[in-house]
Amino acid sequence: MPWSDRSILRLSDLIALALLLLVQWRVTVILFPPARWPFRGRAFAAARAAIAAFDTLVLLGFLLGIYKIMDLPRAASLMAGTVVLAYSVAAASVLAVSFVVRRIGHRLERGMDPGRRRVLHAAGNLLIASPVAVLAAGFVTRTDFHVREIDVPLAGLPASLDGLRILHLSDIHLSAFLSEHQFARVIDASNGLRANLAVVTGDLISHVGDPLDACIRQLARLKAEAGVFGCMGNHERYAGGEAQVRTAAARSGIRFLRGEAHSLRFGAATLNLAGVDYQRKGDQARYLHDADRLVAPGAVNVLLSHNPDVFPVAARQGFDLLLAGHTHGGQVTVEILEQALNPARFFTPYVHGLYRLGHAAAYVTRGIGTICIPARIGALPEITVVRLRKG
Repeated sequence: MPWSDRSILRLSDLIALALLLLVQWRVTVILFPPARWPFRGRAFAAARAAIAAFDTLVLLGFLLGIYKIMDLPRAASLMAGTVVLAYSVAAASVLAVSFVVRRIGHRLERGMDPGRRRVLHAAGNLLIASPVAVLAAGFVTRTDFHVREIDVPLAGLPASLDGLRILHLSDIHLSAFLSEHQFARVIDASNGLRANLAVVTGDLISHVGDPLDACIRQLARLKAEAGVFGCMGNHERYAGGEAQVRTAAARSGIRFLRGEAHSLRFGAATLNLAGVDYQRKGDQARYLHDADRLVAPGAVNVLLSHNPDVFPVAARQGFDLLLAGHTHGGQVTVEILEQALNPARFFTPYVHGLYRLGHAAAYVTRGIGTICIPARIGALPEITVVRLRKG
């Protein structure tokens, strides 16, 4: 039996808890010896109690934020989970860098004079502290919205569609870490891009209680001659808000396509725009089940799907272009020896950018918002304009 998204989430929570416990155990092992040196007697007992209290707070923050063991206000629960996750990422990174730096340092120090050794120690300490600095920078750059325009050649594209500009927004995650004012900057920038059509590929919010109405209010300001269309993401499903999203968006003139298609005329050509709800990762055998009925013969067929994994199926069914998000471009991407270390690659080969299978193309955007930790490192938020070109 395929795993449900809920099962996958529970497993990921357990893995996160196990990693947190491992990291915190290592941090505690490191903190205890220094506490012995300056403290004696009751002072050492107090220092040891402080370390134990710190361990307890970290674990409690995780349980409150992730497992919701107490009925706290949503903002408090969210803050607790975010702080602990950010701390865990920073601590794990510091431990990993420290291990490497110490190993290399021990080898380089052999036969080195004291002056050079001090310089080496100072450089090593800076490297060890660098993950914290990078995480802080990622918190700032999470709202450094970039415009990316990309040409997508399609075989047999009618002349009337050559140069058509499609504005593509995804993974907005309007929440405590992306305000309506910040998202309004995205809309303002988008309205200066002369889009013929605007699409939104899911995840307007992150959790139940997030400001969905504010998100739709801003999306309603988008200017595109052919209108604004969308599809549902996994967070609409997790929040139980798919019906609410569709109804509220429709009142603002935005149409969310849920297993349906809408034909748009541009001159003498037809662009058939189809949309599907989020396709569960644990049910790959049913990806785009019955979606081939949405393909319109003789038209250019564009599919909106939050999950980019459906691309091979979409290509087989006859869709010319897939527009998707979901990955955030990994959200945290590190380049080492010209190779990208990207967490999204553990879940999908379609992480960010343009992909091709035969005559079909797919574009996966990095999206706008963040999830889990409010930081973007090496994967800046993206406002995308896809330009159709004759292939």
